[in-house]
Amino acid sequence: MPTPDLNLLVTLDVLLAEGSVARAAQRLRLSPSAMSRALARLRETTGDPLLVRAGRGLVPTPRALELREQVRQLVEDGKAVLRPAAKLDLRQLARTFTLRTSEGFAENFGPALLARVAAEAPGVRLHFLPKPDKDSAPLRDGSVDLETGVVDRTTGPELRAQALLRDRFIGVVRRGHPLCEEKITAARYAAGRHVHVSRLGHDRGQIDEALAPLGLKREIAATVGGFSTALALARGTDLIASVPERHTGCLRAAMHSFPLPFAVPEVTVSLLWHPRMDADPAHRWLRGCVREACAAGLADPPKAGCIAER
Repeated sequence: MPTPDLNLLVTLDVLLAEGSVARAAQRLRLSPSAMSRALARLRETTGDPLLVRAGRGLVPTPRALELREQVRQLVEDGKAVLRPAAKLDLRQLARTFTLRTSEGFAENFGPALLARVAAEAPGVRLHFLPKPDKDSAPLRDGSVDLETGVVDRTTGPELRAQALLRDRFIGVVRRGHPLCEEKITAARYAAGRHVHVSRLGHDRGQIDEALAPLGLKREIAATVGGFSTALALARGTDLIASVPERHTGCLRAAMHSFPLPFAVPEVTVSLLWHPRMDADPAHRWLRGCVREACAAGLADPPKAGCIAER
């Protein structure tokens, strides 16, 4: 069946409220003839006269009286839907947000983020999920509200992205490691045994690509899926871990960190979300909280514990 003209609901509401074609036309800023045509369409659509002549005026039919309150409520509900969202009351907000983040994000930036959320919106809960891959489906289907990561060709083209921070890879070893007894050169770094991080199990990565032009190749003794595992192995062995500086500050406690003695491109970590959440006031507020938590975390960058030559 054809789609009904929902504009007729507004016309019917005014006609039933005024009980007069002329007054209804004036209220809707229409000509009397246009309002008469609208009434004719309403009669045809509902199959009822709705308003009938009684002396010099019009009176509603039983069907019109039956519809009056229902139509009024429908029109008011429609107006409410089309109004801008009410001002967000953070103190009354009760909602759980799911964040899918790279390893180390919650440890380094979570405390500041949670403190901000608790102070402003105590009814909000954050659900942190690990990020085992770069699939954009969780943002598309709404199972994840926000994600952090590096934007590349695999990122969904419709996703919104905002840069949070720039990060660089550094070397990390246990305290007392032989590598720290002298200045660290690219050759001494490559000569050590390494733990490599790859979520997909690849045996080479960005570090190896940076060493290749120097004619150097490192020995990879172990490959793991995350930075925390890499640091745990390096903490208890003589393996060398190479990890992002900003994302692993808290994870590197009681270990020696050093800048890599060769050039490795920095990475830009971004905040990602689906465009349908752009205008959601609560989501917009949370995005601001994440940005400020990251900015606060960068105010006091971790110090390197070993000397390296560049």
